[in-house]
Amino acid sequence: MADDKTKVGGQDRTRISLSEDYEVRDWCQSLGVTETQLREAVAAAGNEAAAVRDYLAKKK
Repeated sequence: MADDKTKVGGQDRTRISLSEDYEVRDWCQSLGVTETQLREAVAAAGNEAAAVRDYLAKKK
């Protein structure tokens, strides 16, 4: 499903979209990881931001 940029809100902020370059860049900066690390975390934990944060915390 296409990302509707006119509808941003709570749910949009809780998921990580790897198909949008600006989201990858912003999430990498926010989480303090590289793009490769972010993609690995999303592949392992899913695209929920909380699950990705937990996964990254356990990796450190």
